[in-house]
Amino acid sequence: MARLRAFEVGHCMHPACMALKGAGLESRCFPSRAWLIETSRGLHLWDTGYATHFKDAARGIYRLYPLVTPVHLDAQAALVEQLRREGLHGRDLQSIVISHFHADHMAGLKDFPTPRIVCSGEAWDSVQGLSGLRALRRAFLPGLVPADTQSRLQFVESLPQRALPAELSPFALGADLDGSGEVLIVPLPGHAIGHLGAFVRLEQGWLLIASDAAWAKESYEALRGPSELSFLIQHRRSAYYRTLHSLHALHARGIPVMLTHEAPEQAP
Repeated sequence: MARLRAFEVGHCMHPACMALKGAGLESRCFPSRAWLIETSRGLHLWDTGYATHFKDAARGIYRLYPLVTPVHLDAQAALVEQLRREGLHGRDLQSIVISHFHADHMAGLKDFPTPRIVCSGEAWDSVQGLSGLRALRRAFLPGLVPADTQSRLQFVESLPQRALPAELSPFALGADLDGSGEVLIVPLPGHAIGHLGAFVRLEQGWLLIASDAAWAKESYEALRGPSELSFLIQHRRSAYYRTLHSLHALHARGIPVMLTHEAPEQAP
């Protein structure tokens, strides 16, 4: 069985109503999480959260990103530093899975120069050549992509597909991250092109890392979506709500759902 540990890697501030309809204009803290997953085959990271590289990448026109969504990160809270204090280094990792290429999920890639980078091929293709306002609309900062990324990529579409147990319905198939059968990656469309989540099999049962399929647990519990304005940057509204209904079904069945940005007091 796998073991899972969450790390908070910086946070941003935004009006609560953007994440949840009717939540008001009060500014709310949205932590950015990464997960360390240990399977019987090795160690993996799920996303990286923010990193000090974000400040360097958010220059010129890209300064609009932190102006719209103020970002806070202490250098010692960078994921590479948190792992170092645990005695872990990039060479200890088998892979880093990037759920999607929004800056708050992949800003730390340059801190880990050796592991393979696993992502959706569709997601990777969608950010090729993006710059300026087109990149900003996708919350993508080109300066965060390591120069050698192409040589380190493995697309999730190339991984073996495994049947998921009936308790995880309506999800039927997952991509086996490392052959252990303990981390099965699934598409969670709507938020971003090629957006991914993963079922992780722990000793106590399965849970879903749902990345940005929702920004608050009330969304999947009560089928209460975000502000309609959020779909100016999210990929596709109809797919988003189909995914939200799938999370709702898992929650009703008692499968824990973990979100990247939910408030600390909400996290399972």
